[in-house]
Amino acid sequence: MADIYQEAAESIVNADRASSEEIAQRALDSGIAPADIMQNGFVKGIQEVGDLFESGEVFLPELMMSADAMAGATEVTNAALEGEAAEAKGIMVIGTVQGDVHDIGKAIVIAYLKANGYEVTDLGRDVSADTFIEKAKELSADVIGMSALLTTTMEEQKKVIKRIKDEGLSYKTVVGGAPCTQRWADQIGADAYAEDANDGVKKIDALLGK
Repeated sequence: MADIYQEAAESIVNADRASSEEIAQRALDSGIAPADIMQNGFVKGIQEVGDLFESGEVFLPELMMSADAMAGATEVTNAALEGEAAEAKGIMVIGTVQGDVHDIGKAIVIAYLKANGYEVTDLGRDVSADTFIEKAKELSADVIGMSALLTTTMEEQKKVIKRIKDEGLSYKTVVGGAPCTQRWADQIGADAYAEDANDGVKKIDALLGK
């Protein structure tokens, strides 16, 4: 089993979508749970790519290709979960806040959430407060997740939370990203701070009583 997990990780590092899809299907066919192949295989790969990007060993085009390979693997594992769609733990919208175009960390979080039974809509990068709120209303979301990778864009998280409170809306809010802390989350009134993808799943489970 360790071998297929390693293959899965390597397919993401090598930015090979066809390979990632084949490995995902092979893992499922052999009885490995969607969450297991995702967390122990593909997520490890995208984390490695994220580290390589941070250290300047890979660049944005390679990063985007690896993200595409990750999307392919996620589609295969999600298809296996379709029969359980009605029992999704919750509905989330997640995005990188306005003014910020970093999204490798968000990709990892989304993969973890989907693998753990959440219905997740990725709003992308540079997402305005209006878009967060509109999409949450449109999809009847339970949780709004906001990523900020720059200290200059953290204030956008605060804007979204203020809008939610001002409009009397009931969405749970989770903030994350390199400059964010529990103290920041407390200061702006977020319901939770996610240190990483695994912590994010745990915090959202707790918020929704799962």
